[in-house]
Amino acid sequence: MAKLEVEILTLFPRMCEGYLAESILGKAQASGLVAARVTDVRDFAPGKHRVTDDAPYGGGAGMVMKPEPLVDAVEAARARLPGAAVVLTSPRGVRFDQALARRFAEQGRLILVCGRYEGVDERVMTAVDMEVSIGDFVLTGGELAALCVADAAARLVPGVLGNDASAGAESFAGGDGLLEHPHYTRPPEWRGRKVPEVLLSGDHRRIERWRRRESLRATRERRPDLYARIALSEEDLRLIDAGDDEL
Repeated sequence: MAKLEVEILTLFPRMCEGYLAESILGKAQASGLVAARVTDVRDFAPGKHRVTDDAPYGGGAGMVMKPEPLVDAVEAARARLPGAAVVLTSPRGVRFDQALARRFAEQGRLILVCGRYEGVDERVMTAVDMEVSIGDFVLTGGELAALCVADAAARLVPGVLGNDASAGAESFAGGDGLLEHPHYTRPPEWRGRKVPEVLLSGDHRRIERWRRRESLRATRERRPDLYARIALSEEDLRLIDAGDDEL
């Protein structure tokens, strides 16, 4: 049985199917670690034209997703995935982060509802557990956001990445909240730019100290908001300004 079951409810299933079938997510499904399903909300809309949106009451630009087909789709998904968290992608939702991704991964079942147009009828909220946003910007639909949530949760399932240490070493994944350190691979010199000597030294203690220092520096320079919340040790304070010969 899959360790994470995800169902995405959308008006544009092909937007999601291709991504879910490729790379790590595709392999995770093939190995049985993840089960992903994409459902077309139009399948729950009555009539020849399967209408899923209408003009907003009170006037205004754009269209609003109708409650009947969307809630029917959610209820059908709940029947397939009992106990699943039902999440609507929405700019007014809570900010999605690594902690929430881990919560979804541990819960094991997830139904993602993709918003569209000007939004969804407010009465749909009775069928939704929470709203989630991936950032303070506007997309044409919730499909990209839903795929972000599904991807972030799936990679936290043991075995999905092959090397489980990979997930714990990435930005935002560690308990300290630091950004990840820089990475290098072959060749050792490219266009006059050399790989830092410490990474070629074979000295694992120095390498770990270098990585810690670079994570601290990257966070301080690029995400001062995160850096301000980190509880720095005396060793961190000394390390952040240390030169390579002091590692």
